[in-house]
Amino acid sequence: MGVLEITILGPGCPACNDLEKRTISALNELNLTVDLQKISDIEKMVEYRVTYIPALLINGKVKSEGRVPSIREIKELIKKEL
Repeated sequence: MGVLEITILGPGCPACNDLEKRTISALNELNLTVDLQKISDIEKMVEYRVTYIPALLINGKVKSEGRVPSIREIKELIKKEL
């Protein structure tokens, strides 16, 4: 199994912070260690071509944007990429 890369895009708004917390909780519940990064620089976010923030990317693929999925949903998205 390769290393999962999870990226959270958002400028630091409450929803962005909530997405980060939920993602960390999901990872803890799955007992996974991944390459997790949060990008808040607008110019870097534009490179990912997302329309809405916050956005959750797994292995470079946009899995969610414009909302904060539940911890359960985040876990399912992660499992699909394993």
